[in-house]
Amino acid sequence: MKNVIFFFLIFFNIVGHTQDKTVIKNIFDAGFTKSKAYSWLDYLSNEIGGRLSGSYEAELAVKWTKNELDKLNFDRVWLQPVMVPRWVRGPKEFALIETEPGITFDVPVVALGGSVATPSVGIKSNVVEVFSIQDLEKLGKENIDGKIVFFNRPMNPKFTTTFTAYSKAVDQRALGALEASKYGAIGVIVRSMTLRTDDFPHTGGLTYGALPESKRIPAAAISTKGADKLSSLLKIKPDLKFLLRQQCKQLPDVQSYNVIAEKRGTTYPDQIILIGGHLDSWDIGDGSHDDGAGVVHSMDIMNLFNEIKYKPKRTIRVVLFMNEENGLRGSLKYKEIADKNRLNHIFAIESDAGGFRPLGFSFTCDDSNFLRILEWKKLFAPYFINVFIKGGSGADISNLRTDYNVLSGLRPNSQRYFDYHHTEIDTFDAINKRELEMGSSAVASLVYLFDKYGLND
Repeated sequence: MKNVIFFFLIFFNIVGHTQDKTVIKNIFDAGFTKSKAYSWLDYLSNEIGGRLSGSYEAELAVKWTKNELDKLNFDRVWLQPVMVPRWVRGPKEFALIETEPGITFDVPVVALGGSVATPSVGIKSNVVEVFSIQDLEKLGKENIDGKIVFFNRPMNPKFTTTFTAYSKAVDQRALGALEASKYGAIGVIVRSMTLRTDDFPHTGGLTYGALPESKRIPAAAISTKGADKLSSLLKIKPDLKFLLRQQCKQLPDVQSYNVIAEKRGTTYPDQIILIGGHLDSWDIGDGSHDDGAGVVHSMDIMNLFNEIKYKPKRTIRVVLFMNEENGLRGSLKYKEIADKNRLNHIFAIESDAGGFRPLGFSFTCDDSNFLRILEWKKLFAPYFINVFIKGGSGADISNLRTDYNVLSGLRPNSQRYFDYHHTEIDTFDAINKRELEMGSSAVASLVYLFDKYGLND
């Protein structure tokens, strides 16, 4: 009898594996021929452009994505209101290094998101170079008061995963102005978060915490070439001056929306599978990689399921979050409403690492589910998307974690991601159509497997 049971287990495993290979091949075939991701991203990037929270472009993106989702055979598409910050960059920023009266060098800078403005004539002062927030305490107020602090710690190139290098360096951008203000600094310049040496400064969010407005100091990112030049000149001329001028403003919060689409499951409608990306972007590029790619990956799932005539057993929910870049308000509002309605998210995946060639996925889950997930690697091997690692999902879905569910992040090749991240060159021409379509197919294939098998008991 045991032999009979064993035979049937092997038989059903082989049959199931063959069926899954066929469905996933159909998904990739549809992705390479019927995906709408590239054309959608073309419109989002080139017709709407950068979508900073609270902006007119963000409002256009909400309306357009809802209209496109309405065409995709979802049972319901709706807007979830959320109040978001409205920060306006203003006219182009300006900076220069003055080594002697009349001897100056222009350097590329951009205001950090949420920064206060300089006076209309700018700020001009000596510079103190540091490589960590801890350096501020070592220098003390007597060496910082009245000066501009220059944070110049590069991303560490020794990390193979560039997101790790980013995470180890980004504290100076996020907290630099807050911490430097405690020592009397009048402004902050931060080396751009990239491994590339170029003239494209990278913006990004900062926080002043509970610091009163009167104590807040302006902060800007300087390009890596500009940072290297400033650092070199400081060694020769430590008493040089730096001039920074920026005219950004923090305006009152405005109402925006998460865009949500749902297809009810045929068998387990109370079990939700969420696919998401963030609709907002920074304003100096058009946000094609961050996170236009994630938006269209998420939208494309129902398009691909429609093409292969797949009807999900569990409820598929696409969420385009607002305000990931400078506040996570969309994520917080979604979580609030989900908890209120006692929603059961068994699986959620976020695409927020660019539109490059997908390599695999990361997973936040227990060991039991991860061991089962590892069995699926062979299904992705023909597409070279079989790097499955434990730990990590996405900023917008991380608060959906429970003791039993699974969260995931699409993991494309990250080596070039921070060349474009938060810059004016994060534009549609940096997108490869084939790689973007592979991302859609990879996400849809993983969703199919979770929809078919659910969680490990």
